[in-house]
Amino acid sequence: MEKQGNIGTAKGLSFEDFKKIVLEDFRLINESRQASLLGRKEVLTGKAKFGIFGDGKELPQIALSKVFKNGDFRSGYYRDQTFMMAIGAVTLQQWFAGLYAHTDIEHEPMSAGRQMGGHFATRSLNEDGSFRKLIEQKNSSSDISPTGSQMPRLLGLAYASHFFRVNKDLQQGEFLNYSDKGNEIAFGTIGDASTSEGLFWETINAAGVLQIPMLVSVWDDGHGISVPKNIKQQKKVFQKY
Repeated sequence: MEKQGNIGTAKGLSFEDFKKIVLEDFRLINESRQASLLGRKEVLTGKAKFGIFGDGKELPQIALSKVFKNGDFRSGYYRDQTFMMAIGAVTLQQWFAGLYAHTDIEHEPMSAGRQMGGHFATRSLNEDGSFRKLIEQKNSSSDISPTGSQMPRLLGLAYASHFFRVNKDLQQGEFLNYSDKGNEIAFGTIGDASTSEGLFWETINAAGVLQIPMLVSVWDDGHGISVPKNIKQQKKVFQKY
């Protein structure tokens, strides 16, 4: 899948180029939605293993992908399929390979079928074990299953970028493969039900205290593990505006 360009570089964008981008985004939104619908049918009819899908979040994830730059890191959750497709980190075929737990790493590059569906990741190592130039690719930490557990990892990724910015010794030599002098942002995603977890609030508080480059998107799902939000939280902490 072709990676989408960064919206910040689109100076003097012609109408034809703009139309092409809009149509490509519209195509991807529809492909992702149909993948969710088909994937759910496959799980409910016993043809695929446990599946978690990102329908309903396609458009905001497309928008998020426009500002996600090379060198940035994602620490998200299992409904980020559209975002991962938009940054070129996973194709539809690879996504379905994950749904069916394909054991070939070439077909299922996230975990070769070892993780649950929708658990995304990018590679930081080459085949010989050496580090890739992380500043030249869009990065994602490997997703983990416990709800809210992506938040401490998100904090660590943002804190690492902060250290690259304030420590001049980390702004030279091989360190420039890992960070552009701390000019990266750590992007996090989480469902609103998981904001009941203490990990979420501890991370948000620590990020504010440390003043680190971290951006969090809370998806207004309304439910968490089939439980309505209104019986899980005392009030509407996160809501649509």
